[in-house]
Amino acid sequence: MNLVVQILSHFPVHPFNDLAGWIEQVAVLPVLYRLDLMQWSELSFGWTLVAVYGVTQMILAYAVCVPLERRYPIERWEERKHVLVDVLYTFLARVGVLPIMTFVVFYAAQVQLNGFLADRGYVPPMLETMIPPLFGHPLITFTFYALILDFTDYWRHRLSHRFSLWYALHAVHHAQRQMTFWSDDRNHIIDEIISFLWFMAVGLLIGIPPLQFPLLLLMLRFVESFSHANARISFGWLGERLLVSPRFHRAHHGIRAAGERSFNYGAVFPFWDMMFRTADFSTEFPRTGDHTAPEAMATGNYFAQQWSAIPLLARALRSQRPSV
Repeated sequence: MNLVVQILSHFPVHPFNDLAGWIEQVAVLPVLYRLDLMQWSELSFGWTLVAVYGVTQMILAYAVCVPLERRYPIERWEERKHVLVDVLYTFLARVGVLPIMTFVVFYAAQVQLNGFLADRGYVPPMLETMIPPLFGHPLITFTFYALILDFTDYWRHRLSHRFSLWYALHAVHHAQRQMTFWSDDRNHIIDEIISFLWFMAVGLLIGIPPLQFPLLLLMLRFVESFSHANARISFGWLGERLLVSPRFHRAHHGIRAAGERSFNYGAVFPFWDMMFRTADFSTEFPRTGDHTAPEAMATGNYFAQQWSAIPLLARALRSQRPSV
């Protein structure tokens, strides 16, 4: 626990700590003991805390988005079973993959990197050393972290549309024809891992503290969840240029925007689309989906959607091989 206390000293204490500590004691540690994995016990509290944050974020997204989707729906569907698959995606991502990748793996990688650099006489990377005025201003530094992560995510997202191999995986996200706030985490597992490794590399480069890293991603993903909502909401001329709205992001998911012809890649801030001329501020709310995606990717269960990306990946790989 000393290790976790050391980490928490870099971030304000939250009321969720007691709940995470109780869950760790009654559920997580007994499982680790039975599986002979007690070497991970020092990190179990951090993992549990991030999982608690993930569940809380899901509840908050539900509380905000469901009333809006019911009051201002873009589309109404009699059958919503395909949306339930997206709920499963969200739970797996926020409670399983995100805590493991963004705390446990990120922490281990940061310890290894900092130790490697220190042994060779280098100072571990920190944003405050790159921008000295940030010292002593944690909230401003936290904001800079968010801006940097969102900027790099713009390019990750844009590249996932640019390369057919990558889009074969990313198509899982675009195949949904019943897009709701649950659809944000509808991703192929390989695409999800690529995304987390991308964020992790950036986080290591600018020295984000281990517990702030998953909190940053959860905050950014809350806005992303909202932007996927099935709600006829626009922020107006000025607001649309300050924060990604459901209208702005829905244009990205429109049928005509599938694949390489897409636009509005920004996840949280539209600045990057404006800067690199990929912004579309039209006022329409188009139908969503990707007509090139197999039906199983749009309406199948979780495993069918995951598997349906493999033939697309193989086809994209064959198309890139030089002819003999």
